[in-house]
Amino acid sequence: MDGSGKGWPPADPAPPHSSASLCSLGPGEAQGEEEEKAVFTWEVKANDRTYNNQFKEKAFLCWQRRKYKGNIIHTAKYNFFSFLPLNLYEQFHRISNSYFLLIIILQGAFPEISTMPWFTLFAPLVCLLLIRAIRDLVDDIGRHKSDSTINNRPCEMLVGERFLHKKWKDLHVGDLVRLHDTNIVPADMVLLSSTEPSSLCYVETADIDGETNLKYKQALLVTHHELTTIKSMASFQGKVVCEEPNSRMHYFTGHLEWEGKKYSLDSGNILLRGCKIRNTDTCYGMVIYAGMTTLGPLQHELPW
Repeated sequence: MDGSGKGWPPADPAPPHSSASLCSLGPGEAQGEEEEKAVFTWEVKANDRTYNNQFKEKAFLCWQRRKYKGNIIHTAKYNFFSFLPLNLYEQFHRISNSYFLLIIILQGAFPEISTMPWFTLFAPLVCLLLIRAIRDLVDDIGRHKSDSTINNRPCEMLVGERFLHKKWKDLHVGDLVRLHDTNIVPADMVLLSSTEPSSLCYVETADIDGETNLKYKQALLVTHHELTTIKSMASFQGKVVCEEPNSRMHYFTGHLEWEGKKYSLDSGNILLRGCKIRNTDTCYGMVIYAGMTTLGPLQHELPW
């Protein structure tokens, strides 16, 4: 990479292909010992939503839902209908609120047990519940706005044989995405190719782990050579078979199945949601984890 004067620290020098990547590039070579022992249950096929939508998971009793979710992020706690019942339920889970409610009920049912009427405690309790409910409502409105801003960020998704401008929320697993310098990665993706030599891609992960040094990712040699045009990407039918979504940032096991051959994948081939493309003109990736199954939400599990 040349010093393009973009004001960013130089990335660590990288060989055209690391030794770990080289051993995984030869078609038909044996997979690593760890991968052989692993049982992969996450299968995502490129450019084929029909195939990906066939996978289901148990939701409740006999009810099933799609295993692979869309790329919509939900961090808000309430919606229009659930706010009042859920908020009251949570507030009366506090011992102090339940205690005062019990005293008010007893005072109303048996006025002779107290010298004060029941409403002397009822009014303060209602004020307390109202103040906390307003605070929770304001906080949740802020989360709804943040979710909407993130879900409506622009991206370029392959549709047919053209990359069209879409929103993050329109992405699903298996979709192919084009990214440019300074773009934020919209979902966890396998890097397929880039305009850099040997399909290197430099990323900044400050929003994920706080590190400002640039890191490099690298596509498999086979996709680097074969996926050089939009037409070749539109006809790409590779399938990524890998581990279930988890919160491990620096560890990934899986493989790409394409044209009867397997190619090992590791964390060096993965672009994580939230990282920013740097010093790389254009790169292409295939979504494997989307929305709430990406690394960020899994690392910061919501308390509700």
